[in-house]
Amino acid sequence: MSELVERVDERDAVLAVVDRGEAIRRRWLHRIATVVCRDSQGRILVHRRPDDVARFPGRLNWMLGGAVDVAESYEHAAARELAEELGVHARPRFAFKFLCDGAISPYWLGLHEVVVTEPVQPDPAEVAWHDWLTEPELADLVRHEAFVPDAREAFERYRVLLPGQEAM
Repeated sequence: MSELVERVDERDAVLAVVDRGEAIRRRWLHRIATVVCRDSQGRILVHRRPDDVARFPGRLNWMLGGAVDVAESYEHAAARELAEELGVHARPRFAFKFLCDGAISPYWLGLHEVVVTEPVQPDPAEVAWHDWLTEPELADLVRHEAFVPDAREAFERYRVLLPGQEAM
């Protein structure tokens, strides 16, 4: 089944509706919404992707997320992805966005934050393992080669743009 996304320009303005696979193959910019989950103690959720997924199998990530649907906002996409991947229904707060070169294809990455106060119920098709780590623990883990490369870049930007995020 084809996944449609909005092809956007360097200013994140919509150019056309295209197939996501084609956007990736042609390296067209599109939008990705991500969510950083913290618990009430300020720890950050880290997860490993299943071994049988198409993108970044078995890799570690500190963000949940996916493509922004046609005519969908970054914020709505982040909330949808949070519900789909963790079973958590909340309204993530937009933190920032940046133009990410991407290991697979370039895209605009919208990063959101949410404090998770309910139990998580990860979708095994999206999350093979998860744990809550302190920011220093995550900073050590991000350097590991098993981490999704784009997540490394997002983490460094997060630490620069939003220092001292131990509790939101």
